[in-house]
This record gives sequence, structure tokens and C-alpha cells, in this order.
Amino acid sequence: MTSIEGRVAVVTGGASGIGRGIAEQLIAEGATVVIADVQQDALEATAAEIGAVGIRVDVTDPESVESLAAEVMERFGSVGILVNNAGVGPLARIADLKLADWKWLIDVNLWGVIHGVTTFLPLLQANPDGGHIVNTGSMASFAPMAGGGAYAVTKYGVAALTEALALELAEDGSPVHATLLAPGTVRTNIKTSTRNRPAGAEGALEDVDISEGVASELRWIDPIEAGRIVTRAIRNDDLYALTHPDWWGIVEARQTAIREAFEKYPAVVDSAGSES
Repeated sequence: MTSIEGRVAVVTGGASGIGRGIAEQLIAEGATVVIADVQQDALEATAAEIGAVGIRVDVTDPESVESLAAEVMERFGSVGILVNNAGVGPLARIADLKLADWKWLIDVNLWGVIHGVTTFLPLLQANPDGGHIVNTGSMASFAPMAGGGAYAVTKYGVAALTEALALELAEDGSPVHATLLAPGTVRTNIKTSTRNRPAGAEGALEDVDISEGVASELRWIDPIEAGRIVTRAIRNDDLYALTHPDWWGIVEARQTAIREAFEKYPAVVDSAGSES
């Protein structure tokens, strides 16, 4: 088990939404929490409201993430929990995407996690009490949807990174553990992701409020519920933290299709096209 009480935890994207919910629950369970976010006004307000330390960070910039880690270590001397949660979720069909769309989404959702892991993993490994990394993926880490292809690309990447990291940490007998958070429908402001899109990086991606569309009939939860799921996963060293286990049918359909493909092509096909 990974303890939470008395630990220093860093939560990126912590000024709102799921990040704030995780930060609030970590505080409730006795952690000292640093929330890091690119939006300064929201960061300051949330830090004051929940009793966290706020430090601005741009997760797309490795130097900014390194500065965050340096400030945390200077102020607290250690870090025990890292939650790579910062992310954006605008939508567009793949045929309509511009290279600027791909770059922005990948920079935030995937490179942001890579920067966090690269910078903080050595600090967690140096902690004699070990630690825990939580990377926020999505249900789209397991099953993409039309219009969300670019988003799913980033979240599949986060899933692969987290799963491989967990395997390697286990092989090394490391006291550091990794969890993939795969949230479903959570009441956040992800529908206004483009508010932080850099100037000059415009493209086809647009904010979509799915709560008023295809997902309006789905089960929605509040961020604090996601926070409780995350802290339980940390305490239990679980690889997966799922907010919507009732959505297994969506994932199962994809897994079934993959299994059927394996069963459809059981034989080795040579270069001439004949089976052997």
C-alpha cells in the first residue's frame, strides 16, 4: 500500500475539474498538496479555497515542469505522489484536423505526462518511503469514438506509458507504483478547453459540451467522486482507477472485435497468399 497521510502530492491541472477533486480528496486524507496549473487566476483562487499550495506550470514546457519540481523540493524537501492530470478535450474528425491541432493536443495530453514522469520519477525513487504516479487517461484510452480520434491517440499513449511504467517498476522491485485513471463522464470544464489554446495554434478542434449531446443520458459524477476513486487506487497500488465500471460493455465490444480478428486469421499466410 502507498500511504497518503503526511505525503507531499503534486497535481497538475489542479485548479479545476478532476484535478481539483483529486487535490481536495488528498488534502482530506492528510496530504500536503501542490496544485499546478497554467491558468494563474484559477490557480490562485482554488489554492486559497481548498488549502493547497499553487504553483503555475505549463506542462507542455519541460523547463516549466522542472521548475515546478525544483520549487516543490525546495519548499518541502520531498515528493511522494504525482498526479499528471492536466489535459484538454476538444473534438474534430480526423479528416478535418490540421497539424496545429495534433501538436497542441499531443503537447498537452501526452507530452505533459511524459514531462511529469521524466522529471518527478527520480524524485519519487529517491524517496525512502517510495511513492505513486497517477496519470489521467480516459475511457478513450480503451475505446475511441468518432470525432475524438486525436484525443484518443493521446489517451492511448498515456495508457501505454502507464502500463509499461508499472511493469518496469515491478521488475525493479521499486517502491514507486503507477496508476492509470480512466474517467468517464465527470462534471468538469473540459468543454472550454480552447480557452488555454496558444495563439497561432488554431485549427479544426472545437469545444463540445457532450453533456448536452450524445452523453446527456449517461451517468455523470462530480470531481470529488473521481478524487475518492484515485486515492483508493493509490492506497491499494491499483494499476487502473475507473470512475465508470458500468461502462465495461463499451470496452468489451472492442476487445471482442480484437479476439474475433485473432480467431479469423489462425494460420500463417505466406507471401504468395496461401495459408500454411
